[in-house]
Amino acid sequence: MTIGIFITICYIISSVLFIIGLKRMSSPVSARRANQLSAVGMLIAIVATLLTSGMMEWQWIALGLAVGTALGILAAVKVTMTAMPQMVGLLNGSGGLASFMVGWAAYRYQPGSSLLTTISTYLAILIGGVTFTGSFIAWAKLEEKFVTGKPILFAGQKIVNSLLLGALVAGGIIFCAHPADNYPLFIVIMILSLILGVMAVIPIGGADMPVVISLLNSYSGMAGAATGFVIINSMLIVAGSLVGASGIILTKIMCKAMNRSLANVLFSGFGNVTKKQQTDVKGEAKPISVKDAYYVLEAARSVVFVPGYGMAVAQAQHAVRELGKILENNGAEVRYAIHPVAGRMPGHMNVLLAEADVPYDQLFEMDAINPVIDTIDVAVVIGANDVINPAARHDKSSPIYGMPIINVDKAKTVFVLKRSMRTGFAGVENELFYYDNTRMLFGDAKESIQALVAEFKSA
Repeated sequence: MTIGIFITICYIISSVLFIIGLKRMSSPVSARRANQLSAVGMLIAIVATLLTSGMMEWQWIALGLAVGTALGILAAVKVTMTAMPQMVGLLNGSGGLASFMVGWAAYRYQPGSSLLTTISTYLAILIGGVTFTGSFIAWAKLEEKFVTGKPILFAGQKIVNSLLLGALVAGGIIFCAHPADNYPLFIVIMILSLILGVMAVIPIGGADMPVVISLLNSYSGMAGAATGFVIINSMLIVAGSLVGASGIILTKIMCKAMNRSLANVLFSGFGNVTKKQQTDVKGEAKPISVKDAYYVLEAARSVVFVPGYGMAVAQAQHAVRELGKILENNGAEVRYAIHPVAGRMPGHMNVLLAEADVPYDQLFEMDAINPVIDTIDVAVVIGANDVINPAARHDKSSPIYGMPIINVDKAKTVFVLKRSMRTGFAGVENELFYYDNTRMLFGDAKESIQALVAEFKSA
């Protein structure tokens, strides 16, 4: 067996493991093992690539492996669950930067390539550049460093973005037609790609962030696939295609969950609306003490927990699970309702609850819980805001109008655990807080849940 055949077999095995891993990601039960299978597939692909003939400068390869491994372990250990969306954004950006740099190196040192390679190089630069700077801005918005998390708008923004995109298309056509001795134009394309990534993400903010994360994930896969054509690596083409396709599918799911079209996302039209506070919300919020909340929960026969980003911030998932067990032992049916875009990235709440060993059969998607929500005795909202705001159903002036929500307002009683009456990430006041069947349990979510647990244990 030649080394080339061995590498091909390794690539086939890696591709199969990637596909199986993606398939098994569809279920929380098999997701952990799916991640491990995919990691093994990537290890096999890396080892096979290093066996390719012509590999030189092993000291630099070893240094890169050592640094990358150290950073990966450090990130896995140190990054908290609340910062996971930012971490995903940075990883997307890293993939984009890698494709960007490979595209630059390929043209810089092999400018006389075929038309297919030239087009692939252009796409790797374009998509990689947009992914890199776009992901960095997404990270900065989520972290609220350097830039605000709110949409950044200015007059003529769409025109500027259109001119940028037009210049990149025109420059790409000229470059692909005459790639030889066109290095200055190539540099211009690189710079404009980086600028477009910034301009595409700055007008996006608030509840649109999960869409941005999944879209940039898809971009990183597309850039990787284009890079595979540049360096003629079949494994990179397969892996990039899988990431790109799955990212687009996830983006479409997120768009549907937020009532936005895919075309709207691709052309950065979403988030391009000034988020305004609702001034016609009437009524008075009704706070409740832990003691009174305990009495209501103690008598409840059905309870639904609706987690949001506030649960992640308070790291209250384990306390929520403990309270859920106590309620079950008390004879209540306990369920957890998950909105597709709760938190700051797709699946954020699912991961948190899985970490707390919440049974998978108690997790209910929005479409499954809404038909029976009016039979629920108590809905406990933990840090969620925009995804349970009734204004999305009827207020046409609201920025979130039309977004499907979990209809917790139809439960018999609603407890909302929040630190204050501040608005959610979308900047929209929540009229649910003033409903007659809603009670506000103010304070840190974890401390409030632990206080409820203490009440049950002392009874």
